[in-house]
Amino acid sequence: MIESSIAGTGSCAGGTLLASSEIDARLGRKSGWLESVSGVATRPVIAPGETQESLAVHAAREALRDAGITPEDVDLLLFASAVGRQPIPATAALLKRELGMTRAATPAFDINATCLGAVAAMEVASLYIGAGRAKTVLVVTSEIATRALPWDSDPSTAALFGDGAAAFVMTADGGGLKFVRSDLETWAEGYEYCTLAAGGTRFDFHTEREAFEQNSWFRMDGHALFKLTRGKLPRFIDRTLERAGWSKRDVSLVVPHQASPLALEHMIRKCGFARDRVVSTVKETGNLVSASIPMTLDKARRSGRVRPGDRILLVGTSAGVSFGAALLQA
Repeated sequence: MIESSIAGTGSCAGGTLLASSEIDARLGRKSGWLESVSGVATRPVIAPGETQESLAVHAAREALRDAGITPEDVDLLLFASAVGRQPIPATAALLKRELGMTRAATPAFDINATCLGAVAAMEVASLYIGAGRAKTVLVVTSEIATRALPWDSDPSTAALFGDGAAAFVMTADGGGLKFVRSDLETWAEGYEYCTLAAGGTRFDFHTEREAFEQNSWFRMDGHALFKLTRGKLPRFIDRTLERAGWSKRDVSLVVPHQASPLALEHMIRKCGFARDRVVSTVKETGNLVSASIPMTLDKARRSGRVRPGDRILLVGTSAGVSFGAALLQA
């Protein structure tokens, strides 16, 4: 089977940095309250004129430049985000057009594993490359997660999210970060723990408009999600490492999904990784959903935290509830 690797990464945060202290003023709260209940001090949000696809294209072009290739070299384009631009057609098709890839019949389609979209797409890309179906795969994530948030009913949850995009290029040439393996598990008893119920087929906007509107807000049962994660994530990580023949001591760097400061702190304590090996940006960026893991990886690379010979663990959770991990060798 042909091996694959990450040859380039890129990211693009929303152009406005919104501080929790600014939101305190809007909510009529004392300055510092929102950061104290959420743990997030700032988060990027889209600036006037920015869109989900504009952030995505910027991140994609950065990743292509980093890999030293052009859009014409791409054999497959995957858009891996929780909420796309619209239900139909796939956002990947729009990105292909915006990147100028209109002369070739390169396939482009969406993958939705919510916060684990990048890990799921990484696995799909490695399978395409391993089977000889593609040589160069561009994976793009982009989220405008600051919409549909429950500021009135659950501000501590609403405060967790930010807007941003990230991308990476996977190739069969063996350079960059070698893809070792990935694992995904879904525990569907948590299906209702994180929801945005409207926008699909569940509620008909034309005949159930009130129900549609009421369910157009993001909802999260943080306690139930935390309980399920606490019981299953540590053993999931152990299994992933064991299948690769790695131990926790072998892991040089952990790049986790930046779900929340509380979730990140819990993972550090329960999973036994040294704190200085875990990349944490959530206090400054918030939760960027599918863009969280690839943006954190991109920032780690560009800041010099990824060194030759490092063994890297990408890990996170997603709505559904799923656990996902990918192992990379620098």
